[in-house]
Amino acid sequence: MFEFAPDIVVLLVFAAFTAGFVDSIAGGGGLITIPALLLAGATPVHALGTNKLQGMFGAASATWAYQRHGHVSLRPQILPALLAFAGSVLGALTATVMPGDFFGAVLPLLLVAIAVYFLLRPGLDDIDRAQRINPFLFGVTIPPLIGFYDGLFGPGTGSFFMLAFVGLAGFGVLKATAHTKLLNLASNVGGLVLFAFAGAVLWKIGLIMGAAQIAGAQVGSRVAMKGGARVIKPLLVFVCLALAVKLVSDPAHPLRVWLGF
Repeated sequence: MFEFAPDIVVLLVFAAFTAGFVDSIAGGGGLITIPALLLAGATPVHALGTNKLQGMFGAASATWAYQRHGHVSLRPQILPALLAFAGSVLGALTATVMPGDFFGAVLPLLLVAIAVYFLLRPGLDDIDRAQRINPFLFGVTIPPLIGFYDGLFGPGTGSFFMLAFVGLAGFGVLKATAHTKLLNLASNVGGLVLFAFAGAVLWKIGLIMGAAQIAGAQVGSRVAMKGGARVIKPLLVFVCLALAVKLVSDPAHPLRVWLGF
């Protein structure tokens, strides 16, 4: 049973608030909370499970804020959200028997590619564009695939949802952010179910951090709705690059091992 000193709890609450703020705009909140939990003494598996719990509250808070201001319609997203949930559960089950070395190796490259896409593509704003895929086909394929990845490996899930909504569904940047948080919520819940069954969730600190996530997500979503693409795009690019650097900075990262660095 993990017990955290009061000063550690304060630091975790601050980390969760900051993560909720960043995650509600551009994703990547796990960059803050998972290292914070590890530094506080949680084991890697408990850090991942607890991160799913507290992150669920942030995603729900941001989704509610975006929906309340008309940036996401919940009813058409029920099926995609359920499929993202199912995909995440299946991915988490697969993770118990399948090593994640391949995903770990290619993920930094994919994140850099996403950053370059959002940085250099002209005309990315809050105006919807032409759809490149039928909405029904998008809803039954993309959410479960990315949800599966979230359950299997996880980092960068929000960035992949953003890329899909902007590049395939033709959403403006703010609308894509709003819908990303909804599907991120569903995949978070799916992963949490498996971690909970495995007994890998620190419920007390997770719920405390969840409250801070709610507050951070409310502030962050308001900043995103006020600033739109001019706020979301640079933060998304920064988060993608920061996550790529964080991953390859680990000496044991598969890409460094494969390349002999």
